[in-house]
Amino acid sequence: MRRQWSGVAGLLLLAACGGGEEAADAENLAEQDWEEITDAADGAEIGIYMWGGDEGVNAYIDEIVAPELDETYGITLTRYPMEAPEFLSRLRTEREAGSMDGTADILWINGENFRIAKENELLYGSFAELLPNKEAYVNEEAPYVEVDMGTPVEGMQVPWGNVQYAFQFRGDVEPPATMEELLGWAEENPGSFTYPNVSNDTGAGFVRHVMHYVADDPADLETYDEDWIAENGEDVWRILRDLQPHLWREGQTYPETLEQQDQLFSSGEIDVTLGFNEHRAESLIDQGTFPEDTQTIGLASGSIASTHYLSIPFNTTEPEAALTAVNYLLSPEAQTAKLDPERWGEGHILELEALSEEEREAVESLSGEEVVPQEMILPELDARYVDWIQQNWEQEVVQQR
Repeated sequence: MRRQWSGVAGLLLLAACGGGEEAADAENLAEQDWEEITDAADGAEIGIYMWGGDEGVNAYIDEIVAPELDETYGITLTRYPMEAPEFLSRLRTEREAGSMDGTADILWINGENFRIAKENELLYGSFAELLPNKEAYVNEEAPYVEVDMGTPVEGMQVPWGNVQYAFQFRGDVEPPATMEELLGWAEENPGSFTYPNVSNDTGAGFVRHVMHYVADDPADLETYDEDWIAENGEDVWRILRDLQPHLWREGQTYPETLEQQDQLFSSGEIDVTLGFNEHRAESLIDQGTFPEDTQTIGLASGSIASTHYLSIPFNTTEPEAALTAVNYLLSPEAQTAKLDPERWGEGHILELEALSEEEREAVESLSGEEVVPQEMILPELDARYVDWIQQNWEQEVVQQR
């Protein structure tokens, strides 16, 4: 059956803002059948800008996704390892130069980086409703579908995975159960704990947990509130300043990336690493990166759950192939493969009731034990709080030692 997308076409044209050719592509795609889009994708070469710091994630793309796209759709996918701020800077330069010949066609993005991309017109437009698998398998009632850390999505990205913030401890350590106990444990075990620079989302994520610790009610932080910062911001910085002398190297330096943090953990220089994805340690243990006695915990005082997304840049040269690839990445097949702890081992975005019994059993068999129970999940903060963290942490914490 032919599906008309006149409303989506209008949104795409409104969002494109870039040159006649781009607007024409958007209009045509919004009016085509899905089969026409996938047929046009055959033979295309596309790239994805994405974080490349986890070998399990890289293996998922290189060994599962890329071969399937090639075999089924004739699409060649190249992975470009790059932090989001770097590729946003590149896209902003290309936007300013009027360059419509982009290197990548898909973006792994979320939170403050999505807000920046949206505000600077770096995205292709409202494409989400074009994807059959988004309509078929993604829970439209989930709050993260429409809003990403306070920023309305408006169809400019689609959810790709759900993760929870968790901590990995060496096996001979008795892990703390709450944020208060963690801060006390760090003081009692000087040099054993640290967190990355807050320019990295893992580091900023740790500070967001400290903000939840300070807040009277988790709901206080779901919407950006300058009054909350005025009343509570100094308490956040004071806790981090008090923690600093007990950190690795007495807080004289911080890991720049999660990879560096993991290396310190692997080598035994520190006893704790941390980050978004409560199941990530399984593949790192299998690879020999983490010690076999690594234990993963979620704090009983709460863990932030975060969703990451896929989007398309404004200057994609292969929009049909980008849409086809993103649609595949939302499929039960691709989402189930992503659950495999031998590769990525992260949470899915599927609505289980939409799956067949066989698909549902496959998902449940790979989901693993619950590290962070649902009652311990904290809401993600508005992305503007991340801006506040990144703009002030250096002055309020690092320079105060």
